[in-house]
Amino acid sequence: MGHTTSSRPAWHRPVWLGLLVAISAALTTWFACVTPFVAFSVIAATTPTRRDALFVSVASWLANQAVGYGALHYPWTTNSIAWGAAIGVAALVGTFVAQWSVARLQRLRPSLQALAAFVSAFVVYESALYAVAVSALGGTRGFALSIVSQVLVINAVTLLGLYGLTQLAGVVGVVARRAGRVSSATIRVES
Repeated sequence: MGHTTSSRPAWHRPVWLGLLVAISAALTTWFACVTPFVAFSVIAATTPTRRDALFVSVASWLANQAVGYGALHYPWTTNSIAWGAAIGVAALVGTFVAQWSVARLQRLRPSLQALAAFVSAFVVYESALYAVAVSALGGTRGFALSIVSQVLVINAVTLLGLYGLTQLAGVVGVVARRAGRVSSATIRVES
């Protein structure tokens, strides 16, 4: 499926990408260490180009770190910085997994593609962080069922909100819809 051609202004794409990063930064102030990176990974994997998806993931993580250390006063310790790096890598891997899931499930409805991307990205993201906790940085208490369930709910609710925002962005013309099946799960930001 190719991109549709359109006469959309060049500023739409950076505005959309910037809006996603700004939302991530705002959510960091609310959720701190539980920023819903999986939700952003899924939206990044299903809306922008592959390059833009990586941009959204990296920029969202950088915004999270800037807000965390600058405004929320995360401690400047080796362990804290290492956890920040681990979260960034896990978010990037989650984006790759979400992209892979969407690409492999093209025959399914876009909503099912997004659901599969969400489940697979969440499992990989949490598993990667758990592996880091067990092998190097400690903090396995943060993976209690009640905490992981809370992280899952935060990511699911955020994904629904971002899904709605993507729908709205498609209606007002900030993002272009791909040819073929059309839903917010297949909206692409124009290159």
